[in-house]
Amino acid sequence: MLYRPQNEEGQGLVEYALILVLVSLVVVLILTVLGPAIGQIFSNVMGALSTTGQ
Repeated sequence: MLYRPQNEEGQGLVEYALILVLVSLVVVLILTVLGPAIGQIFSNVMGALSTTGQ
């Protein structure tokens, strides 16, 4: 039987938490940078749709 230190499971959990935090930070950064441009695109689409609907 192999000896496994008890803190090894916690280490894996911490690694997953760090990856999750890193991915979240990247998503927030991308949305911060591209957010206004995406909002402008949606505004243009909504404006085009409202003028064709009349």
